[in-house]
Amino acid sequence: MKKISILGSTGSIGSQTLEIVSEQGDIDVVAMSCGHNIGLFEKQIRKYHPSLVAVWEEKDASDLRTRIGDLQTEVCYGLDGLIRVATADAAEYVVTAIVGMLGIRPTIAAIKAGKKIALANKETLVTAGHLIMPLAKEYQVPILPVDSEHSAIFQSLNGQENQKINKILLTASGGPFRGKTKEELKHVTLQDALNHPNWSMGRKITVDSSTLVNKALEVMEAHWLFSVDADQIEVVVHPQSVIHSAVEYEDGAIIAQLGTPDMRLPIQYALYYPQRRPLSGARLNLFELGQMTFEKPDYETFEGLQLGLDAMREGGNMPTVFNAANERAVALFLQEKISYLTIAEIIRASMEHVTKIENPNLEEILDTEQLTYEFINNRW
Repeated sequence: MKKISILGSTGSIGSQTLEIVSEQGDIDVVAMSCGHNIGLFEKQIRKYHPSLVAVWEEKDASDLRTRIGDLQTEVCYGLDGLIRVATADAAEYVVTAIVGMLGIRPTIAAIKAGKKIALANKETLVTAGHLIMPLAKEYQVPILPVDSEHSAIFQSLNGQENQKINKILLTASGGPFRGKTKEELKHVTLQDALNHPNWSMGRKITVDSSTLVNKALEVMEAHWLFSVDADQIEVVVHPQSVIHSAVEYEDGAIIAQLGTPDMRLPIQYALYYPQRRPLSGARLNLFELGQMTFEKPDYETFEGLQLGLDAMREGGNMPTVFNAANERAVALFLQEKISYLTIAEIIRASMEHVTKIENPNLEEILDTEQLTYEFINNRW
């Protein structure tokens, strides 16, 4: 029986992880956490019977204890609670599915506890990759990518050990606004941005996909996961979302991973690697697909992508500024307090405002996040 902990069980990735648990039947969820969706969390606890759970706020912990008073499940809260879930003694794998930089400390704790990391929290590597990857190597802990693109790259590298990579082809659907001009984007509504053509995801990541900021974050994540330079990662807009990413080797051969847009596949692959298991759902039918198309990204219209690449090349704490500014900007957009194009404006202004630190430690990374938030709060 495989034993796992899930950080963020009520979100999109966490919920689909639990679908795999139900379908496969040989995974035991020993611990899990959620933010504020206590109603759904209670249902998950009653179905999967973890011995330890965590929520973010103390009042929610008190409420949850009352709700599940008939169970033998321990309830904790806050950052300490997240770390306890991430380091639960019985867990072999930790699925890091929480959104944002909140995932950094629990991930570090899980690595130090020797847990295998199924990584869906891209901000951990975006902001602290220079700390996380050496730490994982020191503790001999595998970091198994859950993002569909990084899982595709990981799969395309299998059997090619010691072969030189020429470049990584990181695909993007282009989101709901592919082909739009900046003038047209002035009139985008929240509902427009949440209407992704291919993928079913959480609200924040869906907006990130529409701005292509998500692709910038994925470039940074790929840089750390696969030890490649920024110039070796090429973003390719592929509207059909069939090729999830590919690797080009020095001889010109390209190996790609194809499939339907179903996040359960990369989640399951991470949990069972190197084994493949049966998985329900639609199969890719090339005859029905008919054709696949590819385009270059529009860096001028989708400024968030270019700003992310600039932050990556600048290095230091600039990826943290980029990520934190985007998090706060998207939160404001989701509350309909700013316009769609203001997201990139906030990111650009933050990167110009916050002082660069060349090689930040964890505290400096977290301080940079707060400084970025304060700048935005004072201006917008």
